Amino acid sequence: MDIWLMVALVIALALFFDFTNGFHDTANAMATPIATGALKPKVAVTIAATLNLVGAFLSTEVARTISGGLIREGSNGVRITPVMIFAGLIGAILWNLVSWLFGLPSSSSHALFGGLIGAAVVGAGFGSIDLSVLLSKIVLPAVLAPVTAGLVAFLATRIAYTTTKKKQRGGFRYGQMFTSSLVALAHGTNDAQKTMGVVTLTLIAAGFQPAGSGPEVWVIVVCALAIALGTYTGGWRIIRTLGTGLTEIEPGQGFAAEAATAASILASTHLGFALSTTQVASGSVIGTGIGRKGASVRWRTAGHIGIGWLITIPAAGLVGALASWIALAGVAGVVVDAVAAFVAIVGIFLYSRRSGAAARAVAVEPTALVRPKRRKRARVDGGGS
Repeated sequence: MDIWLMVALVIALALFFDFTNGFHDTANAMATPIATGALKPKVAVTIAATLNLVGAFLSTEVARTISGGLIREGSNGVRITPVMIFAGLIGAILWNLVSWLFGLPSSSSHALFGGLIGAAVVGAGFGSIDLSVLLSKIVLPAVLAPVTAGLVAFLATRIAYTTTKKKQRGGFRYGQMFTSSLVALAHGTNDAQKTMGVVTLTLIAAGFQPAGSGPEVWVIVVCALAIALGTYTGGWRIIRTLGTGLTEIEPGQGFAAEAATAASILASTHLGFALSTTQVASGSVIGTGIGRKGASVRWRTAGHIGIGWLITIPAAGLVGALASWIALAGVAGVVVDAVAAFVAIVGIFLYSRRSGAAARAVAVEPTALVRPKRRKRARVDGGGS
């Protein structure tokens, strides 16, 4: 297959992944303000989309981790090909859609890493993976970030509820407008970079950019637009899971969770860690559930999310490896991969429409603002049976 055509195909697929990343991760910023009633669903996703777009222009450190770190490429390392990257993206996209279908807040980032690793191992061997980068920039943050964010959210929740009276806590809704916006901005600085890194890696592998170079301006622009558009469509299933599935969220908790999430993501972006923003957001929500007196965490749901975290990289890696094995057979293999992926994607979307999760499905009652209805006392009639 002509190298230009292959690169164009990979870039198109990478942008589609970026789109799925956007709607998959909308919940990270907007699940809690929607759940508390601080923002209406459509307003929330519009703000998130706009700030994701802006955030994508603020940093390229994470993009460099992917384009010149995780997968060795260039004259001094094992050369990864656009065909392998194409296969890895298939693994990432399919896992993203499957986890979205079941409302599972899995990591789009880890799906991408898993797909690329699986494809690279099949096509170029285990030596194509830089294990030091994998451990220091991906695995270690995956373990520490959600725990750290959860601890910060726990402490912030305790402080918020200790220093304010019950009647004052509704004011945290206004604070949520700021903190949720900050999470959306931070998400753009981290997650949009991953697709930029993949596109840059493709251009380097094809010989169109020198090894070690960062993303071009046009790459930054198109990736920013793709993730913003995906965010605007709203990942309503996952918003419902994070907003009401883990714990009942009050405005004070939402404020604490969003502040902890934003701080963790921004710190990781500065250090070039390809962080799972989904894991951070989930850890923060769990931390607030533990931190508020009288609240409870639905540990069964948390357990399902944890299992999703554990299997994301290997699951996406297996699909990426299979797709790579097929694609490396030649043009026919690439065509088979493309057709199979298209059929799977369309099938998942059609199936999702049967069970219909839309914005109205998560327009939940503001849990901190709606007082529980008093039960009517049973009327006692003297001679009633």
